[in-house]
Amino acid sequence: MEPMGTLHPSSLSPRDLPWRVCWDRNRCSLCGQCTAVCPVRAIELGVHRRREIPVLMNLSERPGNVYSVFYEIDQKTEPAHACVGCGMCSFVCPNSAIFPVRSEEADKLRFHANQGGEPRRRGGRRNDPSSVLDRIKFVRISMLTDPALDAGRHEFELRTLLGRILPPEEILKASDEDGWVPPVREIYPLIVGGMSFGALSPNMWEGLQMGVAYLNEELGMPVRISTGEGGCPPRLLRSRFLKYVILQIASGYFGWDEIIHALPEMKEDPCAIEIKYGQGAKPGDGGLLMWHKVNGLIAAIRGVPPRVSLPSPPTHQTQYSIEESVAKMIQSLCMAWGFRVPVYPKISASSTTTAVLNNIARNRYAAALAIDGEDGGTGAAYNVSMNHMGHPIASNVRDAYLNLVKIGKQNEIPLFAGGGIGKNGNLAANAAALIMLGASGVQVGKYLMQAAAGCVGSESDRCNICNIGLCPKGITSQDPRLYRRLDPEDVAQRLVDVFVSFDAELKKILAPMGRSTSLPIGMSDALGIDDSAAAERLHIGYVV
Repeated sequence: MEPMGTLHPSSLSPRDLPWRVCWDRNRCSLCGQCTAVCPVRAIELGVHRRREIPVLMNLSERPGNVYSVFYEIDQKTEPAHACVGCGMCSFVCPNSAIFPVRSEEADKLRFHANQGGEPRRRGGRRNDPSSVLDRIKFVRISMLTDPALDAGRHEFELRTLLGRILPPEEILKASDEDGWVPPVREIYPLIVGGMSFGALSPNMWEGLQMGVAYLNEELGMPVRISTGEGGCPPRLLRSRFLKYVILQIASGYFGWDEIIHALPEMKEDPCAIEIKYGQGAKPGDGGLLMWHKVNGLIAAIRGVPPRVSLPSPPTHQTQYSIEESVAKMIQSLCMAWGFRVPVYPKISASSTTTAVLNNIARNRYAAALAIDGEDGGTGAAYNVSMNHMGHPIASNVRDAYLNLVKIGKQNEIPLFAGGGIGKNGNLAANAAALIMLGASGVQVGKYLMQAAAGCVGSESDRCNICNIGLCPKGITSQDPRLYRRLDPEDVAQRLVDVFVSFDAELKKILAPMGRSTSLPIGMSDALGIDDSAAAERLHIGYVV
């Protein structure tokens, strides 16, 4: 037995943790709901003994030892059970007796969270709140071209093209000679980005798919969703809803066997095939699904044993150059679907983006290029990758578009941007800015987790435990006790709300510019910013 008062190198007090749990004894009824709902078991019901000092009526009496028992909510201080500030305890407390508060002391947990030699892996987001996109203004107003143009009473064509768009003379030549014309899809410019079946809970993934199906079939909005790397449930691969899905294959090839085996039984072709070469949130780093989330279902779909961590290699192990990847992987996947489905790569935003773009521009089998900026959220990344690696999406998309202009292919190869869009809630404004910088559409993931499912994580590192399967809202957990808290129908309804409101806001931006029949792709003269260096870098107007 250790002597009283023994301290260890990692002994911490509640004031040393980033979050302290405040508990009001007078309000609490000790119902136990807060301790039951806490995802990291940061609090527990404590039973304590307290010595009472009796009131002596006669000074000649000798006081005795009288003890009483009392109960209270105790906060654990071990790093493994440190409070993450998710606030689920206050959500369920019937008496408002408990809530987390950020500690005013310096966070000392950061020096103790790497016990066992494991660097702390954080799920959720970068911790940089700044955004150039939020500072861009739309400065061009067409007051005289179409006075009747208004977002509320004018027909808009908010559509974009996914696929290689050949010049008219090449299309006519191919048609006359019975040649091959690259497949093209007309889709909505806001795409649900790649979040895999495994990274997201079954209820969250199903809710997103239901919402996308409703948007297409009831509202006539051709919204598409990327699967992320991890495969698909077999019933989706064999359903008519597959046409709303972009199947992603990445360096881990997880779930790809299931997709190949389902090919003969597919009722519909997928919208497109996305080959993920890199992610913006962790460029040069492969994805990682930690063992906490690899249950029997996920293991079966991905073709691996259960309860093992699933890291994806940083690069595709069968491709050693851009030329080889285009010639081998993109063309082979085109062949798998009989050249009926667009195939395109997704890369991390970096200084080599234009090199990749120039290479795929020479091969008509590459249907587009998706670029993922540094602010993309992720469920599994090292802090060093998320906070110190990557390239901002705005300047990278602009460089890529201007490069296409130089080689005369700006109307041939669509660019899709992702990473930090809607980071501060300005989804439509950020998307419009990227479109005017040269993107044909945008991919959004983290915003939908926050808007459609009520993620409680924040840029200040509140909660952010997506990676270890303890999500208190059940968004990124594979534990039935947690993901059953999330109703798929509620997720679907919120997703529909997000897209309908985005549609209205985007029309409000485009209407004063006199644009209603096409997206203003590359219309940079409509943009301005109050930073001269950023204006020069992006080749847009400087306004103050």
